[in-house]
Amino acid sequence: MICLTIGSLFFPGCQSDKVEVRIIVTGDILLSRNVREEIRDRKSFPWQFMTEEFKKADLVFGNLEGAVGSPKDSLANGNASPVFDIDSSDLKLAKKAGFHVLTIENNHSYDLGIKGKDQTVKSVFSQQISPVSLQNSPRFFTIGNQVISLIALNLVPDRRGLKTQLPSLELEQKLSLARTLSNLVIVSVHWGTEWLSWPNQNQREAADWLTRNGADVVIGSHPHVVQEPELVNGKPVYFSLGNHLFDQKYADSKSGLMAELILKNGQWICSGLRTHTRTSSFFPEVVTGEPVPVFRIPNRNSLLQSNGFEFKPVQFDSPEDNRVILKAFKNGKPAWKSNPMKLITITNAKLDGKQDFLFALENHYSNLDKEISLRPYVYFADEGGLVARWRGSAFSWPMLDARINPENPKELIVLHRGDSFIHPDKSNTKTRRATYIWNGFGFTGIKDSVVN
Repeated sequence: MICLTIGSLFFPGCQSDKVEVRIIVTGDILLSRNVREEIRDRKSFPWQFMTEEFKKADLVFGNLEGAVGSPKDSLANGNASPVFDIDSSDLKLAKKAGFHVLTIENNHSYDLGIKGKDQTVKSVFSQQISPVSLQNSPRFFTIGNQVISLIALNLVPDRRGLKTQLPSLELEQKLSLARTLSNLVIVSVHWGTEWLSWPNQNQREAADWLTRNGADVVIGSHPHVVQEPELVNGKPVYFSLGNHLFDQKYADSKSGLMAELILKNGQWICSGLRTHTRTSSFFPEVVTGEPVPVFRIPNRNSLLQSNGFEFKPVQFDSPEDNRVILKAFKNGKPAWKSNPMKLITITNAKLDGKQDFLFALENHYSNLDKEISLRPYVYFADEGGLVARWRGSAFSWPMLDARINPENPKELIVLHRGDSFIHPDKSNTKTRRATYIWNGFGFTGIKDSVVN
């Protein structure tokens, strides 16, 4: 068992002298309705058949369907979908089972409104389990010398009628940050059509977009039946793991799949374990003898580097605080840590064609526009830490994104909003692109496109 740290949380009983890393991901988890009744009536533990398997893993996570609170707080919904209210005391069962992480991004996350989702985050975290939502993604988990990042999103309309939209600039930035600061990027996505045993067209299009934009492994939930994993753009996509702990009684809904990701000899071996629940129960058991496709992808051994330093992220303990500390290493030894950073993206950049700089986008307040918004930063890393060489507001206009020109590392291409600092208007859907060049003290505009 390898040492797992989440911020300063430490899971004991680990050793850091083994190369192998093992991750297990389960399908949908329900702690409401008939599952809750079985737990109460039988006074039994729902993961009684799974704990030994979970103990062999360094990171265990699954998708928690529902929200903590009372059903009387449920939001009105025209399609009369069920309300999955969770008793916070039942979350201790997930901790006892060995879960390190629960994703809480699905169509039932807002069953009890914003208050219910907030309470779910707090209740999960109180059990020393990391809750992962779109808002606090990516989350970084350090296992030995490996950094695993996790992003959660929901493509199924929730009780408010909302879902994550793809393509998404916000998600592009999250994937970019995750890929820059981790060895493996996992995306947990709620999608698809219930009871359909193969991925629909929307799933295939989303899988293509996610794997082209930085996801190393995509793991799906929501159909409540298994949809077999495939390679998409050379990346494993588990279209649906089906049910893990759920109270549905249809034959296909009683079978599930757990993704198993093992790092060995420099590559990730991606396969899985079949599960099944008995006719008279909703508690999962591992099924042997049923093969699962095996995929292999290389591990990214190199993370963000600049001026001889390599950087690893340290996640804040609070799930509501998305700041990241960059821990710098030189020649494999810890050198220093940065202050907490509200990072959106960060990349190595030779802005003057010679020296190593770090170009970052961060969320900060500015008196210029009186709002918390995207701000560009230029850092230089030396023996004393990160030195801010430039702190910009947003160049000439409010900013949506900025990237180093891959064809000319001295140039910065910026996507601006269509409004201005003089007449700010966030409802303006137009955009403009501009190109800037580093002048040693800041950026000079060299090319401006028309607003479109």
